[in-house]
Parts: sequence; structure tokens; C-alpha cells
Amino acid sequence: MKLCYQVATPDVAVAPSVTAFQGDLEHTFSRLAAIGYDGAELMTLNPAELDWNRVKHTAERYGLAIPLVCTGEIFGQLGLSFSHRDESIRRAAVDRVKEIIAFAGFLGANVNIGRVRGQYSDDIPKEQSYRWAVAALREISTSAEKENVKIALETVTLMQTNFINTLEEAVQLIQDVNHPSFGLMMDVFHLNLEEKNIYDAIWTYRKYNLHVHLADNNRRYPGHCGLDFLKIIQCFRNAGYDGAFSTEIFQIPDQERAAQGAMTHLGPILKKVYGRPCSPAALEVDLS
Repeated sequence: MKLCYQVATPDVAVAPSVTAFQGDLEHTFSRLAAIGYDGAELMTLNPAELDWNRVKHTAERYGLAIPLVCTGEIFGQLGLSFSHRDESIRRAAVDRVKEIIAFAGFLGANVNIGRVRGQYSDDIPKEQSYRWAVAALREISTSAEKENVKIALETVTLMQTNFINTLEEAVQLIQDVNHPSFGLMMDVFHLNLEEKNIYDAIWTYRKYNLHVHLADNNRRYPGHCGLDFLKIIQCFRNAGYDGAFSTEIFQIPDQERAAQGAMTHLGPILKKVYGRPCSPAALEVDLS
């Protein structure tokens, strides 16, 4: 078990909508390590603009694992997707994700697929959009296998996309792609909005799960609003999950206080449920 914080690499444009710590990686990694995080989930746009060795060695110097590279902003900031009507944009989306897969392989990380899968459009038959997405996912999964990388499909709320909102829909897509490198990830924010019962959903689809995103029900840091994270983390533990938990949250009121707030709430819960602290620097609070 590791508690990680999402970090945007310098190629990602600074924006309030970005759910990651932004800034110089040296400063970012040093702050997260000091707060007590075990790792950093990276969000990137263009790996060709990055010094891969510097990213890896800086993370290692601060004792931070990199479990996953997030692709969300190649849709959010570049508009690329697997189901776009324009073939050149679909091709660009696949090629960019392949570059991210190579970067992830170098770091020993997996890759998520969220908004980059795209959306259904009224003027394109759903079956066609679905076929485009399946073909793209098979292609990137084949590339991922060569890099020893897993692809983790993230369900996303209907408020952000109309394509793959529930875990049931995601697992059907996983079965249709039918590739050993293609699995599922669970984002608690989206599960809370789209699943009838978040705990039943975690248990039912546990065997497909590769990674977990944590955020409260207002997309702010866990503990800020209404979700019961002790019960949620216990559910993942009971389902046999012992991988990385990454925050994916709005940096409100600012990224320093968001990172500290998430650790203050999650650190003691993870220690209680998993029987060990996130890291020696993590805050210790008695929940008994």
C-alpha cells in the first residue's frame, strides 16, 4: 500500500482545473516527501519535452514511487481522443499515449485511460465510436505489454463524458478489448456519482482493479466533505487491494494545504486499516 499525490509535469499548462500539484519537480517532490507521501502519480502531456532521467532520479532521491502516469490532460488541454470523428486526431491520440507508455515503462509505472477515450456524438453511430475506441485500446495495450506496463481504464461521471460511466460498462469494454495488459482503475469521486452502492461496486469488480484515485464528493481533498474514507479504505482492503492510492483533487485552497489536508485525513486511516503508516513522515492520529 502506498499513498501518492498527483503531480503535473512541467509540460502541463498551469490551470485551476488541473487536479495535481504543479511547479518545479524538485520542489514538488521534496514537499510531498516532507508531508509524508510514498509516491507521486504523474500527469503529463508530452514526454518528449521531459528529461526522463531527471524525473526518475529526482523521485528516487526523495524516496517517492511513481505508480501511474495519467493521460487526462491530453484530452483536457490538447483535445485528443480515441473516438473523435477526425481520423488524424484519433491517430494523434494513440501515438501520444504510446509515447506516454514508453515514459511510464522507463519509470516502472502503469498508465491510466480516462477522458482520452472520448465521447459519443449525436452525428456518429455509437457502434462506430465504440469500435474506434476498442481498436485504439487494443493497439495501446499491445504497446504497453512490450514495455511491461498495464493500462488502467477509469470510469468517469456522466457530467464529464457519456462514454463508460460505470464499472459494469468499463468491464464490458475490458472484455471486448480482451488484452492481458488492459484492466480497470477505480476513482472514488466517480464511483460515488455513478454507482448505486460504492462498496458493492468495489467488491464486485475487485479482480479487475489496478489503481485507486481518492477525492471527496466535491473533488476536494479527502476529509473536506462527506465521504466515509475509513469505510471506503476498509472496503478496498477487504477486496484484497494493496496497491497505490492516489489523490486526484482540486488544489483548493492551494496545493500545499490540499496536500497536507489529504495526508492529515488519509494517513491515520491507512495506518489503521493496513496496519502500517504511509511513510515515517506521515502524521499519526489515533482513530480508536
